[in-house]
Amino acid sequence: MEVTVKFFTTLREILSRKEDVVELSANSTIENLLKKLSQKHGNKFTDYVYDKKTNRPKAHLQFLVDSVSIGTLQGLKTKLKDGNVVAIVPPVGGG
Repeated sequence: MEVTVKFFTTLREILSRKEDVVELSANSTIENLLKKLSQKHGNKFTDYVYDKKTNRPKAHLQFLVDSVSIGTLQGLKTKLKDGNVVAIVPPVGGG
């Protein structure tokens, strides 16, 4: 199956792209997708997304599947489907 991943702000600059299409096996999760992206993009991606102490995605990042936060789904265990669009969104400040 294919999933489109959208990158924003700093991650977009680090990877020099605004999106990526990733081939995954059936029943893959957000966790599987992030591992695949780390393999594909190396340390630049891994250092931005993962906390070095916990080896878990950084708490300030949001992951959306078809515009729905994984926090309201099954978190990193959220299963993906062919054609899903996953967004990796940094915190937004303002005032």
